[in-house]
Amino acid sequence: MAKTAVVILNWNGKDFLQKFLPSVIQYSLGYADIIVADNASTDGSVDFLRNSFPEVSIIRNQVNGGFAKGYNDALVEVDAEYFILLNSDIKVSENWIQPIISLMENDPQIAACQPLIRSFHHPEKFEYAGAAGGFIDAFGYPFCRGRIFQHLEDDHGQYDDPIEVFWATGACMFVRADIFREFGGFDADFFAHMEEIDFCWRVKHAGYKIMVCPESKVFHVGGGTLPKRSSFKTYLNMRNNIALLYKNLPSDKLLKVFIIRLILDGVAAFKFLVDGGFADFWAVVRAHMSFY
Repeated sequence: MAKTAVVILNWNGKDFLQKFLPSVIQYSLGYADIIVADNASTDGSVDFLRNSFPEVSIIRNQVNGGFAKGYNDALVEVDAEYFILLNSDIKVSENWIQPIISLMENDPQIAACQPLIRSFHHPEKFEYAGAAGGFIDAFGYPFCRGRIFQHLEDDHGQYDDPIEVFWATGACMFVRADIFREFGGFDADFFAHMEEIDFCWRVKHAGYKIMVCPESKVFHVGGGTLPKRSSFKTYLNMRNNIALLYKNLPSDKLLKVFIIRLILDGVAAFKFLVDGGFADFWAVVRAHMSFY
């Protein structure tokens, strides 16, 4: 059994693999096995990997079950103590693995941890998907140190302390394999988006910690599979956000939060409509209908 396995979930991301896999190999071999879990790609990704990166192992999922089911299916076949779930559109840097594994080895209550996530295109800035560690507000809206809504801070070292956070980004999540299996992995119904927050919340209910370790840094493109301006992304974010609240909130808070969220999500939907985004407006409506 390997101590650590880097597992990159790929769906039609051959260009990202060609661009970013060399940095993963350069800074990971000797510290971790490297595996690409292919989610039934149709762009020739598997043949490309076999020909260009023979040192990388390949797992082939039979269907594209999204991020959640894709990882659940693939990780059944990975024998390691630690999984590193890594997006294909991330460039890693030197010494990105060791600090986090060391942190987790020294505290068995840490179930999952993320590095500091900076933007690939604007390296001085934090990146939306995780930044310097994830939190959630009283109404269930996720935010990060270094990112509030669409505002991204420059990294001046203001978040260089390793701290406990509420959730670690699925873009680059280090997780203990035994805990991932114990909690059933991700909720496959989520397909993609917020499944990592749901997983972290369930793990925290059991008394485990989620951490960020800024000594490790990676650089994320973002929107690699679903573009940021996507009504399907809006649908998944809205539907999955209220689903994770239903699953994880205490029963005495659920009704109050849901009433407020119904109002706030309605405001968001009509703002989409006013701004000409009918597809996003309808995505919010469909998200609530699907949840109910």
